[in-house]
Amino acid sequence: MRVKTGKVTKRRHKKILKATKGYRMTKNNLYKVAHEAYMHAGQYAYNDRKKRAGQMRKLWITKINAACKNNDMKYSHFINKLSTKNIELNRKVLADIAMNNPEVFTFIIKSL
Repeated sequence: MRVKTGKVTKRRHKKILKATKGYRMTKNNLYKVAHEAYMHAGQYAYNDRKKRAGQMRKLWITKINAACKNNDMKYSHFINKLSTKNIELNRKVLADIAMNNPEVFTFIIKSL
């Protein structure tokens, strides 16, 4: 006796076709093509989440650098002095302080 999988297959196909609804050409209505597009989209999303982390770090460094220039210091000297004094503030926090509390950032620079 064989097992019929019509319902399961239909459900799986519908799930993929629903996910690829806005795709162009046949990528939104032919299952095989849609499934490939869906898989590629997942890979791109995963990779770009990793890239976003690097872009955010770049942005934080740019913000810190701008704040350092306002206080007549180079970014590299600032980071070096932080590490020699064992001040463990990460770039995300430093960028936030530099943007929202410039007087606190100036105090940090003066204390180095």
